[in-house]
Amino acid sequence: MSAVEAKLAELGLTLPAVVPPLAAYQPAVRSGVYVYTAGQLPMVEGKLPVTGKVGAEVTPEEAKDLARICALNALAAVKSVTGDLDRIARVVKVVGFVASASDFTGQPGVVNGASELLGEVLGDKGVHARSAVGVAVLPLDAPVEVEIQVELAQ
Repeated sequence: MSAVEAKLAELGLTLPAVVPPLAAYQPAVRSGVYVYTAGQLPMVEGKLPVTGKVGAEVTPEEAKDLARICALNALAAVKSVTGDLDRIARVVKVVGFVASASDFTGQPGVVNGASELLGEVLGDKGVHARSAVGVAVLPLDAPVEVEIQVELAQ
């Protein structure tokens, strides 16, 4: 077990299986020392636990928890192309998309769920640049979607 997976276990989390693509793409792609993940939905055992817009059907707190699931799914996607999460030198960038009610402006707080998970699991290696974007709708009516870019140790 890698040190990263041991830290996940310490937090009471396990790395899930990689979420199969919903269309014509790969869950993650390596290019040189970087791994780019596709947008990860908060799938748990092949299903979305909640659907709808944040600020309407989904509370910001629920959405923040879903963003954590997205980040966990992103780490699984990274492992699928690297074989070992201990190869992560740092998380470079996180992009979070939040399906938002028209008056909802708390996207950064929602995406904090992903950022905080990466910090808890990776420490200083999890500190990253980030965008948090409100959108009208996401695939499968998911409330949140997260993608990450990581740099690998050489």
